[in-house]
Amino acid sequence: MECEFPTVNSTSDQIKDIFKTVKTIAILGLSPDESKDSHRVAKYLKENGYKIVPIYPKEETILGEKVYRSLADIPFEVNMVDIFRKPAALDAIADACIQRGDIKVFWAQKGIVNNEAAKKAEDAGMSVVQNHCTMIEHRAI
Repeated sequence: MECEFPTVNSTSDQIKDIFKTVKTIAILGLSPDESKDSHRVAKYLKENGYKIVPIYPKEETILGEKVYRSLADIPFEVNMVDIFRKPAALDAIADACIQRGDIKVFWAQKGIVNNEAAKKAEDAGMSVVQNHCTMIEHRAI
């Protein structure tokens, strides 16, 4: 697999602003396995005052929160998606974010880059972060 270099990305100052304005974060690919990065990051975000919304194909609750199967299933406003999925999945995720209309931040975790999906999200008015960990970036502010 060839890795992409992110050509669409927010600056450090924009990332700081994201954490000041975001309240509700859908975590796509949030594993119930405590040893997985997605679980550790979501737990950290929750402990730091953010409402997390798990999106996962199984489970009823993760980290004490109701699990949804897709972004479309969430019946309340979501400010940001934090994506723990393969880069190829980002095109469909960008489309789902655009369809919802309330998502302001499209965040692809460390090691995840899809410039085509990022451009689509950016063109729809979302802030885009690729190849950065939300936990690491939040700790840095």
